[in-house]
Amino acid sequence: MDETRIPLIGEKFPELEVQTTHGARKLPQDFKGKWFVFFSHPADFTPVCTTEFVAFQKRYDEFKKLNCELIGLSIDQVFSHIKWVEWIKENLKVDIQFPIIADDTGNVSKKLGLIHPGKGTNTVRAVFIVDPDGVIRAILYYPQELGRNMDEILRMIKGFQVSDKNGVAIPANWPENELVGEEVIIPPASDVKAAEERLKKYECFDWWFCHKKL
Repeated sequence: MDETRIPLIGEKFPELEVQTTHGARKLPQDFKGKWFVFFSHPADFTPVCTTEFVAFQKRYDEFKKLNCELIGLSIDQVFSHIKWVEWIKENLKVDIQFPIIADDTGNVSKKLGLIHPGKGTNTVRAVFIVDPDGVIRAILYYPQELGRNMDEILRMIKGFQVSDKNGVAIPANWPENELVGEEVIIPPASDVKAAEERLKKYECFDWWFCHKKL
């Protein structure tokens, strides 16, 4: 993969050997057969990042129920990560149980497009959602000043799993969509006959907008 461009949705997550707070890891191989959320944060010992790590840890069991692991990253050294995790445990009574990559060389950040010069030299708040086959399914980028919504990341993984299992699309704000509630969207018809049959088989606003309960 060209290191000068950001990996794209639908591509394989780049093969990386990284050093983490849990020892050396190989990505995406070490998570084969599992979903994983790879996320970067600007720096250890910063307020917004601390709120994010606590929020991720508070939901870690929910991620694991979805066969999903978490792995963080910043350009800090591993000793800084370790000390920060200790600080969080001692002062906030939260034990961070997922690994954090120490990208002090910046090589991983460059490969994944995590440093945006217009926002400084630290990594931005990036999120890569990767499926059990190592394919990137979603990419999110947030600036340093805005913390992420972890419930949305959980919702996205649930949505991908429902979509993959049932061959459907997921509406906005699912499972509380303003038009179809917790129902899901039927993929577009491929021909006239299929379009006519859909109107008989599903609830539809029109032939191109049909939905169903799971």
